[in-house]
Amino acid sequence: PLATVNNKKHNLHWLKCLKCPSFLRIYSIFPFALLVTGRTFPKKGQTCVVHYVGSLTDGRKFDSSRDRDKPFKFKIGKQEVIRGWEEGVVQMSVGQRAKLTCSPDFAYGNKGHPGIIPPNATLIFDVELLSLE
Repeated sequence: PLATVNNKKHNLHWLKCLKCPSFLRIYSIFPFALLVTGRTFPKKGQTCVVHYVGSLTDGRKFDSSRDRDKPFKFKIGKQEVIRGWEEGVVQMSVGQRAKLTCSPDFAYGNKGHPGIIPPNATLIFDVELLSLE
């Protein structure tokens, strides 16, 4: 399960961020992973292997590699994923699990993804960087 933060100061900061027109917020769910696995960050051209769960801010899940039991792969710098992932996952180390909160311009913008993600949606991803290829 995801770690939760019941911290008034943290929650107020998060609410302020929601009012910002553009943001990518990264919150490490298991920061101790850095101590266990070292600090191996993805570089341009490498393939990232991740597990993820994508949700809307109301908590509705729209996609999950975990539910399919099949990790997702994408190459850094090839624009195969949304901007929030391009900029967020490169700040993660192999073995780390983090929550990426992406404002619409770091996600699918004012078009959304018809039938799945509404226009101007802020998206929340639970992402675990499993390995690099």
